[in-house]
Amino acid sequence: MTSQRKVLQDYLAAISGSAGRLVFSLAYFVLLANTLSIAEFGLFATASAAGVMLSRILALGFTATLYRIATVKPRLLGTYAAGFLLLATASLPLLGLASAIMYLVFFAGDMAALPFALIVAAEALLWRLTETVIIVNNGLNRFARGASLVIIGVALRALAAGLFVLQGLSDLMSWSLFYLAANALALVIALAFFWPRQRLRLRPALYWRRLSDSLYVAGGEILFYLQMELDKLLVLALGGPQLAGIYAMIMRLVDLTAIPIRSFSMLLVQRMMRAPELLSRLKLRIGIEWAIFAVSTLALLALAVLLLLYPTLLGRNVAEAAPLVILALAVPGLRNLTEYQAELLFARGQTLLRAINLALLACVKAAFLSLVLMRFDAAEPLVLSLNGVFAAIYLVSAMLTYSALRRPAKRV
Repeated sequence: MTSQRKVLQDYLAAISGSAGRLVFSLAYFVLLANTLSIAEFGLFATASAAGVMLSRILALGFTATLYRIATVKPRLLGTYAAGFLLLATASLPLLGLASAIMYLVFFAGDMAALPFALIVAAEALLWRLTETVIIVNNGLNRFARGASLVIIGVALRALAAGLFVLQGLSDLMSWSLFYLAANALALVIALAFFWPRQRLRLRPALYWRRLSDSLYVAGGEILFYLQMELDKLLVLALGGPQLAGIYAMIMRLVDLTAIPIRSFSMLLVQRMMRAPELLSRLKLRIGIEWAIFAVSTLALLALAVLLLLYPTLLGRNVAEAAPLVILALAVPGLRNLTEYQAELLFARGQTLLRAINLALLACVKAAFLSLVLMRFDAAEPLVLSLNGVFAAIYLVSAMLTYSALRRPAKRV
């Protein structure tokens, strides 16, 4: 009972961050989506997604090592934090090169280079470092502190959006400056008040032993977010900024319904890192998957019904996308299950297999989504077809993941 009570307390602490994040994320979304034009909102959302993907290059995956150390060997955190800073600095040229390639391939025809660079810097450098502080606090079981920092970060973005509106501005270049400032302030607060105080000690021999695993994680994370965010990039490339804007609004609403599920997945993954045999029972695995799908679907259904009754509830621009939300009913559940399955392999230390699986899933998503985009140029059939695309991705993910789980887990 004590163990169950502790798990419940941890979940409530983590979910409090999710609840706060949900409120401020919704305010942030409504302000921004109805201030920028639909096309510019699409460009911002797609550039932000690219920044999230590129952020996984920072420190070459060593964030995952920090999380493992915080979870199972917290006394070594200062030593591994020094290694993180060393690898973060070494990774900056690679991050810059990858960002330039991403811009030339997907954005050069629709977006100026400077706002793209500012948005990517805000996501891939500033917010990723703040996110690392959150991850370390979660690894140390300081869920309330991690949740507080999540809320602060999203609240600062919402505040930046409010100031942006009050200044009477509506262009993407101006917003990118506000966005950069909000993320910079979040990082300052994270380092000043939330980073656990431990002396930094450089021990290169320890880092090199874990570098291969970190590189697998970095590759897996890049592929994971490529698989997650590829749809936005393809819609922009094949459908243009206007369709990308409508699509980004729908997927943002889908993302908002997934926030509480991610807290549950994070806690489950952390428990599995300490006890890899946790999900050996088939009935338990099936029950967890059904619960994730049901909660995700019901959350989007409630939001869709609300928007059908009150289309302008989230503003005039969002009203264009509001009737389409119900067409994507199965998407959040299928996305959350694919994300959950990828985290199972991470928890068991199967990082190379995870990277290979995510590469295959990215190829599956690119193939199916490209076929859909070449066939449909209107938003309604495109959104409806996403249910089939994500169902195919989920089935491939389930086959790959559960066949991999039959292998022995790797102890940290």
